[in-house]
Amino acid sequence: MTVKVIMNAKAKAGTGSEVAKFLQSIMPEARAYAGCSSAVSYQGLDDSDDVVSLQTWESREDHKKYISWRRDEGVTDELKKMLDGEPSLGYIEDADI
Repeated sequence: MTVKVIMNAKAKAGTGSEVAKFLQSIMPEARAYAGCSSAVSYQGLDDSDDVVSLQTWESREDHKKYISWRRDEGVTDELKKMLDGEPSLGYIEDADI
């Protein structure tokens, strides 16, 4: 069963659009990475410094490999410099209701 990954992040004050653009710029590589079938990012309507990424992966392990690659490439450090605190990461799956 596929896994959805939700990343919630808070951009430094007034920089939500920059963070959203950064995430949009790296989404094509995420979608091309083995195991990823979807990757999109969103910006908050009530607070434009709220940024969310929603990705669909074949497995949690595929996503962890992707995160490791992004860390090795320095992308996670670059993103963290733009944020007000650590992003939260959650794994979910279809409830099959």
